[in-house]
Formats: sequence, structure tokens, C-alpha cells
Amino acid sequence: MYQLPVPRDGLAARTRAGRRPARTPSFAAPATATRAGLACRLALALALAAWPAARAWSQAISQEAAANQEALREQERARALREQFERQPEVRLPTGAGPSDGGRLRFDESPCFVIGHMVLEGEAAARFQWALAAAGVAQTGQPDNPLGHCLGARAIDQVLQRVQNAILARGYVTTRVLVAPQDLSGGTLKLTLIAGRVRAIRTLPGSGARATLWNAIPVAPGELLDLRAVEQGLENFKRVPTADADIQILPAEGAGAGPGDSDLAVLWRQGWPLRASLSLDDSGSAATGKYQAAMTISYDHPLALNDLFFISVNHALSHAQSSGQGATAHYSLPYGRWLLGATAAHNRYRQSVPGAFQAYTYSGESKNGDLKLARVVYRDAVSKSTVSLRGWARSSRNFIDDTEVAVQRRRMAGWEMGLEQRATIGPATLELHLNYRRGTGAWHAQRAVEEARGEGTSRFGLIATDATIGVPFTVAGQQLRYQGAWRSQHNRTTLIAQDRFAIGGRYTVRGFDGENSLVAERGWLLRNEIGVPLGASAQELYVGLDHGEVAGPSSANLVGKRLTGAVLGLRGQWRTLQFDGFAGAPVRKPPPFRTARRTAGFSINVNY
Repeated sequence: MYQLPVPRDGLAARTRAGRRPARTPSFAAPATATRAGLACRLALALALAAWPAARAWSQAISQEAAANQEALREQERARALREQFERQPEVRLPTGAGPSDGGRLRFDESPCFVIGHMVLEGEAAARFQWALAAAGVAQTGQPDNPLGHCLGARAIDQVLQRVQNAILARGYVTTRVLVAPQDLSGGTLKLTLIAGRVRAIRTLPGSGARATLWNAIPVAPGELLDLRAVEQGLENFKRVPTADADIQILPAEGAGAGPGDSDLAVLWRQGWPLRASLSLDDSGSAATGKYQAAMTISYDHPLALNDLFFISVNHALSHAQSSGQGATAHYSLPYGRWLLGATAAHNRYRQSVPGAFQAYTYSGESKNGDLKLARVVYRDAVSKSTVSLRGWARSSRNFIDDTEVAVQRRRMAGWEMGLEQRATIGPATLELHLNYRRGTGAWHAQRAVEEARGEGTSRFGLIATDATIGVPFTVAGQQLRYQGAWRSQHNRTTLIAQDRFAIGGRYTVRGFDGENSLVAERGWLLRNEIGVPLGASAQELYVGLDHGEVAGPSSANLVGKRLTGAVLGLRGQWRTLQFDGFAGAPVRKPPPFRTARRTAGFSINVNY
């Protein structure tokens, strides 16, 4: 534990001041009284000598709260960094659905045969039995069962087209269904399926020499050709920003090519793989530096595995008495429908704390790391579902001068399960995230000091949700865009400060300067934004209205639980320059909550 520094010459100072001990007269009190007086003077001198350090200690306690605030701010910056550089492209390919089924079936043809049973035969037909259900549904979605009716040639062709369209809608664009010559007098209609398979996966002339196909496309030669697998392969190629790819489905030719066989021919190209990004913003705090500069170096496709690597360093542009700096590194690579990613970060800050006779330096460092494995478990023409498992570890230490404040040391680890859902609903895009995070004793995790008071634990459990929706629309001929974002957290246990939910600032509820936040165990926020494109330029004027609330045991000690803020801004791009500038103000806040009456901010990013 941190010990208060006490000068050894605290009593001697009185002697250097020139005061001599008085002689004891003959009628003096007993020696025990003299010793008692000396002890009192000694205690007073020690207290006076220790007072500056004790004051520094009390200020360190308040600085711990500021450190927790800085940790939450770093988490939001890390989230924004990963959203910017971990590219997640969305690829939707048209299925090329067949022609209309001709409407409802007609049963007045001649000649016709009463059909009481329908079967699907052929190689791989067992995997497509579900398609037969489409035979009894018209294109309008109304029931139109052919069984038990007398079907002529036109009606049979309609039934065939319905089954074919159902297979195409699932993405099996090279699988075909036909009606072979047969005797229908027995009342059974036999449909024959010709499975569409991949014969070969190859590159086209003009592709780059470092093209890698085996870990990008989640289908192998001999397997059924599924358009969803082609979409996944294109996403794996296009996640590398300097690479581009196109996949063509070509009929297989030559020896060994059978009916339904196709080749996947890939045209892959990549530009210069190294990228650099310089950024400047004012997202920092007054304590550690308002202006933050960062440089990010990215190396695309470094191991020729459609992989990504970047390292980002940031530093506060502040005066010498306080500073903050950090570094983040990330690497990820795909394997078919799987994605493996690893991230590590190290942050430091330093702040001068004035004392009675000298200034003390309060500093700290934090380390974070995680390993995440994700898999796409379902996708169709309009949606995609992904599950993930993440292991994480983090630690932090704080110091007064060069002495560690042991009670503020943190070392935690745990795991997180996640579910992600992306969907396109008409012109709207929807993205949902549901995560359960749990702290454990892995990697020598330490118990939190708050556990003794029942105010937090390193073995915590919480549920976090994120949702975003984007909807383009038109008003009086003007193109507009609505962007909504929802975020919430629900705790299953008590939480330490770094795991709590915070609102107030550019990353949460805008309109507040971010120097102070409302922080508690659980909460939610909603960000609403309307964007107006400015002509044909790559610029957009936007207005936003945000609201957030917190709750939980610790919220009883807060000045309030709700914040509402508004923002007006302009963002855009000019050549390699990206910018965002905004001004905002609180709309609703607790009266004692301290924040600027108006706030403004900016971010500038230059890419090379």
C-alpha cells in the first residue's frame, strides 16, 4: 500500500529555528509530564510534516475518479477506432429469379391428369425437399394447392416454375428442376433435380500474383454452388481496403464437366498495400489534453491471407504538466465463414497535482487485449446472422510520483458471447448486437477492492445491446437520411467504475462537453440524426437529438439520471481529407450537473 512520506527532521526544524528547550525549575512537574509534553509536540510536528502528503493522498482519491472517467473515454475512442479501420463490407447479389409462375393454377385444361402426389428426384434431391412446399403457393403468396386437381401441361409448367423459383431464392442459382417424360396416369408427378455444383475455383488472367482463394471462398470443388457462399467470398476479399475482387460463375467446359457444373472465376487486384492515416480532434479531457493527434499505419493482405493489420498511436497535444498517449494494434484474417481477430492496446496518462509545498505527479497506465472468433451461421438475400466468442484481459496501475497506489491496481479477465444480426428491409439497413460479458479468474485476475464493500466485482456479468438503423427518404424532392442508434447495458452483478454505463459526450449523448458524465451500473441511450446531402458534393449537414438515462445502486449518489442534448454539424470529404465539425448544447440536465452551456468539436482525418 502507498505510504505517506514523512520527513525525518520534522522535530529538528524547531531547533533550527533557534528555540531552546526551557529548563525545568526545582518545583517542576514530574518527569512523566515532561515526556507527555514532548510526545504532544512530536505528534504535532509529524502531523504538520505529513499534511502535504495527506492532502496529495486525498487528491489522489479524486484523481482516481478522473482516471475512471479517462478509462471510459478510452473505451469509446477504441470503439470508434475499430469501427473506422475494421472494414465490414456488405455484398448482396441478385439471385436472378425466374419468370412469373403465371398466376393461379387453371384446372380446365384438356387433356389433364389428376395429381395426388408429387416427388422430387435426382442426385442431391434429398437436400431440396423443402422446395416442394412452394408448389402450393402462388406468386402472390396465396395458397394454390395443385394436389387433388386435374393438371394440364400449362399447370404443370406453373408448378415447375414455382419450385424452381424457390430454389433460386435460396441462392442455388445453377441448380435446375425439370419434368422428364413420364406416365401421369398413376397420379404422381415426378420432378427431376439437376444439382448445380462447383467444379473448380480459379483466378482469371489479370489477377494479382498474391491472390489467395482457399481461405476466402467458403465452398470447395464438388460442393453445391450457393450464391450466399459467393457473397461471403466477396466480403472476405473486399474487407481488405486496397483490394478489389469480382467472381464470375462460368459454365464448366472440357473433360470431366457434368450437367450443372460451373467454375468460380475470380478477378482479384490490389493496389499499394500500405496505408497511413493522420487525425486530429478535440475529444480529450482538460486534465490530460483536449487535443488528440493520432497516426495509423495499415498493412493490407500482409500474409497474403486476405488479412488486415494496423497499428495506431495517439498523443495528447497538451502542456508539459499533463499528457496522455496510447497505442493500439489489430490483426484479423478470415477463413470461409469464420473470422479471427486479435487486438492489443496500451495507454498512459500523467497529470500534475498541486500540493501545499510541492506538486505531485499522478500517473497511470492501462493494458487491454482480446481475441475474438466469429462465424456467420445464417445468411439469405436480405439478412445475415453471426455468433462470436471473445476472450479479454485488462489491467491498470496508478502512481503518485514513482510510488504505486496499490489499492487502485486492477487485473481482470473474462469472456464474451455475442450475436450480430444485419438486415436490409426495403431501403432501410438494420444492425443489431447482443452481447453477454463475464469476468472470471483467468490470467491471474485479481479480486476488486470494491468487493469488500459490495460495490463492485471482477467476476461481473452484464448484458449489452447495440442497434443502428439507417433509412433514406425524400421530403419535397430533397433527399434526406435518418440514422438512429440505440445502446443499453443491464448488469447482472455489481460493477466497478470501468464497467459501468456512462452518458454525456460526443460518443454517447451529444451536446455535452464530456468533462463530466453520469455513470451507473445500467442504462440506455438513443441517438437520432437527420442528414441533408449538400448537392452533389460529398458533404452533409446534420442535426441530432440524443437522450440517455442511467440507473442502478450507485445512481442514488448522482446529481441526476437523465441527459438530453442536441447537435448541429457538418461532415464531408474532399480528396483524401475527411472532416466533421459540430456545435451542441444541453437540452435537459440536472441543475447541479456541471457542463458547458454550449460545446463544439471537430475531427480531421487525412488518408494516404
